[in-house]
Amino acid sequence: MPVQGRLSRERMCELAQVSRAGFYRSLQEREPVAEEMEVRSAIQQIVLEHRRRYGYRRVAAELRRRGMRVNHKRVARMMREDNLLAVPPRPFVVTTDADHRLEVSLNLARRLKLSGINQLWVADITYIRLGCEFVYLALVLDVFSRKVVGWALGRKLASGLALAALEAAIAEREPPPGLVHHSDRGVQYACREYVALLEKQQMIASMSRPGNPYDNANCESFIKTLKREEIYAHGYMDLEQLRSQVGEFIEQYYNRQRLHSALGYCSPEEFEKQNAQPTGEAQSATLEFSISSERATTELLGHGDSNAVPFPRPQPPAGDHL
Repeated sequence: MPVQGRLSRERMCELAQVSRAGFYRSLQEREPVAEEMEVRSAIQQIVLEHRRRYGYRRVAAELRRRGMRVNHKRVARMMREDNLLAVPPRPFVVTTDADHRLEVSLNLARRLKLSGINQLWVADITYIRLGCEFVYLALVLDVFSRKVVGWALGRKLASGLALAALEAAIAEREPPPGLVHHSDRGVQYACREYVALLEKQQMIASMSRPGNPYDNANCESFIKTLKREEIYAHGYMDLEQLRSQVGEFIEQYYNRQRLHSALGYCSPEEFEKQNAQPTGEAQSATLEFSISSERATTELLGHGDSNAVPFPRPQPPAGDHL
């Protein structure tokens, strides 16, 4: 409604003895159906673009990125009415085999403060049901940006699968010395071949505490996302089709397009670009721990910094074996 002469809306409401809230409500009531349909259309477009992988919170965030200010509760209601809510989760199945007598490493990941990429990687393995068989997916994820940097898919839950994922991550990122590699205490990560590759790349091994999956929460969160938004929403004819679909989800969709709530609703690659350090500038993480109730900080091996102090590979205390 245009302003009449020099009178503002507030002044006109005062002269007409009506409240401003009532005035604006009357404007909204004139075309409620058109506005409702515009929002629904945008929601459906977003849901289709992301293949029903987005829940109502990410849809609301995407609407805000497109200039539409819509409450997430309203988005949830519309998606529920239009049957557009994401696929619900399925029961959890344990795949970790920690019943071995191999050497394990201390948990360093929970004390790290990150300042950039290639400082802390986490690794995990999950199962995927394919027709009448189970196949397994090994993953390596950069915690700073939540980007999947390496993965491998196979029929056997063996150390070779975890090795393939780590080798893919190394080839993709070419990390500098001093990177902390965190995993659970499964035999795939404690075996001689895996430890030898970590030592060759000058990575620092870290492992979760027994029976505590929260130490590896970032990788577990991605696995939940993968299964809810890709695996449970589709059927696969064979392993090769699954490999193609999983690869497309990880490399084309998750890493490049999907908004991540922990990253301020940016995609992992977008977040890395926003937080990229100038060329040649050292990036290093810090390891925090308490001594006599005081906070102490030990600098890890700097990424390319000649003045950084090398951080030796930690050894478990006596008796710390499974």
